Amino acid sequence: MDLPSALSIRGLTHRFGSRAAVRGLDVTVHEGDVYGFLGPNGAGKTTVIRCVLGLLQATEGDIRIFGASGAEARSAVGAIVETPAFHGFLSGRDNLRVAAAYAGLAGKLAATEIARVVERVGLVERQADLAGRYSLGMRQRLAIARALLGKPKLLILDEPTNGLDPQGMREVRDLVRSLALHDHITVFLSSHLLGEIQAICNRVAILTEGQLRAEGPVEELLRQSASPRLVVEFGAPREAVEALAGRLSGITVEGPGAEGRVRVALSGRTTAEVVRALVQDGVPLDAVVPETRNLEDVFLEVVSGAPR
Repeated sequence: MDLPSALSIRGLTHRFGSRAAVRGLDVTVHEGDVYGFLGPNGAGKTTVIRCVLGLLQATEGDIRIFGASGAEARSAVGAIVETPAFHGFLSGRDNLRVAAAYAGLAGKLAATEIARVVERVGLVERQADLAGRYSLGMRQRLAIARALLGKPKLLILDEPTNGLDPQGMREVRDLVRSLALHDHITVFLSSHLLGEIQAICNRVAILTEGQLRAEGPVEELLRQSASPRLVVEFGAPREAVEALAGRLSGITVEGPGAEGRVRVALSGRTTAEVVRALVQDGVPLDAVVPETRNLEDVFLEVVSGAPR
């Protein structure tokens, strides 16, 4: 069953002069997704976001937001693009008043919306403080509050945890999860912090040189490609495992891990077969642990073209 689309990008190309920053990009973000948009620096991520928001005019292609296009469709979107800026001489609340006015909110409606978003991001007690005195984490939360004005159905966040300390990163991560789960907002999240993306997102796309290289559910991408690997901890010289690998096809010793451990790649062999062969060879095993692939492994495989 096809899920409703929150954001559909088809054949998107954008050129700066003769250089194509994005080429023939197709991306689908389903309603309810927390969608990670990944790529190395210069891959074209921010260019795509600017085209979606109407800040750049696409050279070619079609962009649909909840099935519609143009300025009216973009009214359903809240966004943070690159580093958010505020008037440092105004309070957090007054910065939101300015943003509300630009968004066409006034009077009691604006006041109600500002109160709602300030509470939603946890800035009630600091809303009267000058924005120039906010920590980086507080400024990011204020930026999210600004993006939430008008109750958008799609939230686009460009590097929302960039520069934050671990506590600030956790606060933003928890807020994004909560917005998706409790506020039913679809989130499109661009980041180079792969651990954050894996912790937050259910689907991801990987972009390199302006082209889509991989897209799909995180768990599906983690299962794809590359041979399974084991970390073997044993009470015998590494040579014992290397000798086994020489006799048993489908086992490759890739290198040492921590003290007393060896990393082994499997090809057509199961963990049970390896354990049985080691035991039959008299190798004293302390532990055999399947190595868990993460999004960084997938990303580096896609970018480099070589399995890890």
